[in-house]
Parts: sequence; C-alpha cells; structure tokens
Amino acid sequence: MKKYLLNFAAAAFIFPLHSAEVSLDNDAFVDAEKKVRHSSYQNFKTAVNNLDHPLKPYVEKTYWQRHPNIKYQAEIESYLTIYQHTPLEWPVREAWLKYLKRKNKKAAYINNYRETSNTALTCTYLDFQLDLGAPEKAILNQVTDLWTVGKSQPEECDSLFSLWRKKGYMSKEIVWQRITLAAQGGKQSLLPYLKTLLPKGERYLADLYLKVRRDPSASAGLYRYKKKSVKEGQIALYGVKRLVWRDKELALKAWEKLEKIFKYSDEAKADVYYTFALSLASSGHKQASFWLNKVPKERLDSKLIQWQLGNMLKTQDWEGIAAFFTGKDNLSLGQQYWLAYSYEQRGEQQKADSIFVKVAANRDYYGFLAAARLGLPIELNNQALVVEQKLLDKVSNAPGFKRAKALYELKRFTAARREWNYLTNTSSDDEKLAASKLAAELDWYDSAIFTLAKIKAWDYVELRFPFAFQDVFERYSKRSKIDVAWSIAIARRESSFAPDARSHANAHGLMQLLPSTAKYVNKSSVSSNRLYQPKTNIRLGSSYLQYLKKKNHGNEILATASYNAGYHRIKRWLPDEAIPAELWVELIPYRETRDYVKNVFAYRQVYHTRMGREGNVLAPLLEMKMGG
Repeated sequence: MKKYLLNFAAAAFIFPLHSAEVSLDNDAFVDAEKKVRHSSYQNFKTAVNNLDHPLKPYVEKTYWQRHPNIKYQAEIESYLTIYQHTPLEWPVREAWLKYLKRKNKKAAYINNYRETSNTALTCTYLDFQLDLGAPEKAILNQVTDLWTVGKSQPEECDSLFSLWRKKGYMSKEIVWQRITLAAQGGKQSLLPYLKTLLPKGERYLADLYLKVRRDPSASAGLYRYKKKSVKEGQIALYGVKRLVWRDKELALKAWEKLEKIFKYSDEAKADVYYTFALSLASSGHKQASFWLNKVPKERLDSKLIQWQLGNMLKTQDWEGIAAFFTGKDNLSLGQQYWLAYSYEQRGEQQKADSIFVKVAANRDYYGFLAAARLGLPIELNNQALVVEQKLLDKVSNAPGFKRAKALYELKRFTAARREWNYLTNTSSDDEKLAASKLAAELDWYDSAIFTLAKIKAWDYVELRFPFAFQDVFERYSKRSKIDVAWSIAIARRESSFAPDARSHANAHGLMQLLPSTAKYVNKSSVSSNRLYQPKTNIRLGSSYLQYLKKKNHGNEILATASYNAGYHRIKRWLPDEAIPAELWVELIPYRETRDYVKNVFAYRQVYHTRMGREGNVLAPLLEMKMGG
C-alpha cells in the first residue's frame, strides 16, 4: 500500500503538528551541527537534547555518519528505521555498513543492508551471506548479474567472482555478453582482459570489437570478417550504425554489402533502417526520404515522424503531408497544425480552418500560432488552485515540509530539494497540490512548477508561470531595451526560476549563463557565486539578450535560438532562399533548440497576456521570412 506523506511514521512523534508559524533558531542548529562533527557521544546527546529545531535529525545524521559505533547499535538502527527512504537514511546507512564491514559484524551487516546501486556494498552483503551458510546457488546466481556489466567492478567483488568462476558459472555466452556491453557503450579498456576469457579461436573478435569501437569505419572493411559468423555480423551491425553518424556515404555502401554477407533478422534490419533514417534525415541527406520509408510502421516514433514531416516541409510537399497525416488518430498539436497548413497551401481553406480552430483552443506554441492565423483572442485557460485550509495545515506541518523549509532558509538548496522530492513522491495528488500552493507562497518557484508537472496539473497557470523576481526583470529589461516578457520567458525555460541552477555544460543561475558568456558581457570575470545572485544573473542575461538581438538585426526568433545554440551555429542554419519563419523554426536541425524556441515564445505569450497586454506575440512570425 502506498505511504502518503502524512502517514509517515516520524510525523506523529518527532514534531508536533500545528499550523502556527514559528521563528526558527537556525544559528542554534548550525552551531549544534558543527559541534557534533568532532565531539564525544555525551556532548552529542547534550547538543541534540537541547535543540528544538526541525533539522534536529540532520544533527544526528552528522554525528552518526562520522561516529558509527557498535555500542550504539540500537540507536543507529532506530534512526535508520524512523528515516527509512528519506534523504536522511542513506548517508547514515552507508557509513554504518562500512563500519560493520570493518568490524566483521556479518550478521549485523546483513540485517542492516538494503538494496542499493553501490556494488561494493552489495558484494560484501552476498559474501557475508555465503560465510553464514546461505545456499551457494542462490547467491552465485545473483553474482552472474553483477559480473555481466560493461565496466570493471570494485575489488570487494573479487572473491565472489573467483568462486563464481571456479564453480562453472562463467559460460562463453556470458563472456560474450559482457564483451558486447563493454564494447557498445561500456568501458572499452575492459576488452583486452575479457579477450583472454574467450576460446583462442574467438579472441580476434574482441580485437575487432575494440577496433570498430575506436574507429567505426573499420566496420566497412569486409576482409575483417573472416568467418562470416553471427558474432562478426553483430560487430558489423554495431559499427555501421555508428558509422552512419560520421561518414554517411561509406555507411550506405558498407550496409549494401553487409546485408548480403550476413543473415540479419528483420528486427536487426529494422534497427539499421531506424538509425540510418534518423541520421540521414537530421542532416538533410538526399536519401533521407528513402530510408524513412523503409522503417516499419511500428518503429515510427515521434522523432522519426518529426523528421519525416521536416523533410516534406523542406520540399514543401503539401500533398505528401496531407496524405501522411490525414485520417491518423492521436496527432500531436504540431502535426495537426501542419496538416491544416498543408490544406491551406492546397487551397482547401475550410478544411484548414476547422483544424486551426481546434488547435487554437490550446495554451501552446501551435495553439498561439493558430490563434494568430485566425485572428482569435488568446485564452490561457487558467484555473485557480483552491485547497482546503485543513489540508494546507497538514502538509505544512509534515516533518518533510518543515525540514525542506528550514533548509531553504539556510540556502541549502540541494538538500532542501531532496526533502521536497521525498515529500511529494510519497504524497497523494491532493497533497501535491497543497504542497505546490505552499511552495508558491514561499517563492519556491521551481518546486511548485515541477510538482504540478508531476501530476500534469497544467491549468494552474499563475503557479506555473509566476512573476518571479519581477522588479529585477523589469529594471534590467528596460535598461537593455528588450521586452520583459521575453527575458522572463527565457528564465522560465532555462531554470524554472531556481537561482542556484547549474547545467551539465556549467551554465549558472536563473538565465543559465556560462562564465565565459558572463565575462564577455560584463567585460570582466564574474565569479560563480555572483552568477547565482538573481540581480547579477538577470542583469547579465538581459544584456546578453540585447546583444544577440542586435547581432541578429532585431530578429528575436534568431536571438532566442542563438541564446540556446550560439550565434554562429544559427547563422549556418539560415537557408539561401527565404522561407516563412514558422517553417524555419520547424526545420531547426537540433531538436533541443527547436523545442527551446517554441517553448520560449509560448511562455512569452503567457507572460504577455498575464501582464494584461493585448495581442499575439507570435503573429509577426506569419509575415516574417528567414534566410535569403
């Protein structure tokens, strides 16, 4: 049975439930947390007993992580039981398990172990079970799964692997399976070792896999396939699917020959057709349509359909679009829009308008475009979020909410979001709505936005598109002479208004600025800490938008695309002959940038309308041309 947040065991006795706001002594918490890092057990107990704060369990976590001791086994295990599945559990459980291993407390380790992605802990758990008399077969069957991975495993697994191999569990099939995993996306450095586990007559296969992994063009050398075996065919198939992304012409020639010398299944061929279609279509290759048509209907997904559509749009094949989409069920809004557009281009205005009207009823990029075409007013379809005070009180007094709130106040945003995610992941939909409302009231913009998205509560527009940092956006948008609805839409798309957001590409803050970009705009270096400050980030982000708008001669579509993909790349995407702007957006070759532009302009329309402004910000696209 699902455990909702208010049924969580700790709720009843750790913190009393009440709705009154209490001023927290955060200094007392921080002081206690600091003291227990290097204190005695007695001083730790004194610090905890004297502390009245929602984050008291974090003080306990700090101590137990650093000072696990078998003398306090009952206390530690009680803590782990109370905070099971919360963000507080695993830092303590991991430290406790490592301690029990060092002390060789096998039974206690087994009792305290829980399923984890930490392979070292898992191997120790299985090892200890064997030592205490667990059935060997049951344990070694689990070892098979641990061994058959595409990477090296920790040394804690060595003794298990040795026994597993000695007992005859390592078959040729399992060795080949691991070689395949290591070659196809795993650690290629593992292949020389795995090669030694193959029969002598097959060791060349590991070398061939390694060569093809490092240089996919090697798969085109037919002389390498000495025996025309199934395993050679597998390597060739892997190589040619990688090769088509690097050298399309060579891949096409290679596949024509490989298909004749290896007996591939229909499923394997469909994989090749899919990969070739995706690669060729995304680069605008002349054979794209041929390969798209070779993909079996059941393998056509949204990515391929988008490229199929893109190829027909590129050639302005209105008859082809109408034939491809007419009569199909469950068309996306984009597919409906372009079907209507194709009807319009063919002179079938009545058919076109009947579809445009339906699309225009949606709060979406295509909905706003369709509304612009028909001259219809913008409808945001906003729904007010009404939650009973009783439910708000319950959620606000849940321990997880209190901990999240206190952590936000301390600017420990990562820890706060872990608590928030646990809270919402273990709550009912009604509780999620209440939590979203509370988050919005506390200006936890990203938490409210992501929580509503979890339950697909799309119509609470005011919570999903808040006027976050409005005065700062207005000030710097005015200074940079750009539309404030545009700059705030960029931030909504980039970070959902999380000031501490950081991307894998090392972009920082609300408007996700790279340090190099910030330095260029600021004309001097800007520290990461400053980029996390809303005022600095918005100032520099607004200036960067102004710069991109100027570089693109006032074209905000191109400036938006440049913000995501870079100005120089966007310039390369402009066609030699001018095409309609809405068509150009649909043909942006990078899906991320294509979706980015659509989202930003849809969000801009939402903010434009929420500000009480009239008009459709997408209407200019209908008259705008790109390229030429």
